[in-house]
Amino acid sequence: MTSIFRTHMGAQFGRLHPEIRRRFSVGLDSGEACVGRGTMERIRHGAPFVKPFLRLGGTRNILVPREGRDVPFVIENFPYADSFGRETVTFVRTFQLPDGPHRFDATMVLSPERDCILDYLGTHQHLASDLHMSAEPDGSLIIRSGEHRFREGPVDVRVPSLIGGDAEVREAFDESTGRFRIRVRVTNRHFGFLFGYEGSFTAEYVDATGSAFHSDLRPVREEARA
Repeated sequence: MTSIFRTHMGAQFGRLHPEIRRRFSVGLDSGEACVGRGTMERIRHGAPFVKPFLRLGGTRNILVPREGRDVPFVIENFPYADSFGRETVTFVRTFQLPDGPHRFDATMVLSPERDCILDYLGTHQHLASDLHMSAEPDGSLIIRSGEHRFREGPVDVRVPSLIGGDAEVREAFDESTGRFRIRVRVTNRHFGFLFGYEGSFTAEYVDATGSAFHSDLRPVREEARA
């Protein structure tokens, strides 16, 4: 049984904790999707100048424009074939903040050309990030971002480091609690910390071919360029 993540990581995939392996085995072959529910202990932002950009991104479900503590959280990882025939996995995160739910949407495909997982951000896939995954000695998963590109119509440009963010995600499984732990940090090499959250969740596996898949998890616009 393969998944885009297993294909990308190769032998390293086998070094992940078994529960992490199952979560990242969701795909068209497995027929399974994963729905995680839990709490983000903290969502925080960096310097004040970051907030307008986060609010702008929030209009397209990119990042989270509010800070908070003990925020109820859902992540929905459903596989499907996009309109270009590529196996795609949703990473739709919903944060239940006091002013209402806020979504942070991403869809991931395998990019053999770039030797990475390509992470399309937001409802319209205008932003694309190269992701590189590796296993830690304790079986946790580390995801680091590489190049970011902005794509709209004929425009396809690299996001310069001055305004771009470097993301690092660490996901682990805590056997003492039976929960996944996640920590996300986005930094800028010039301005430091920009955005992050951390917390824990449990996972439920559901039939990816049945009615549990909601069409609103798919982006409004799909980008062909990988």
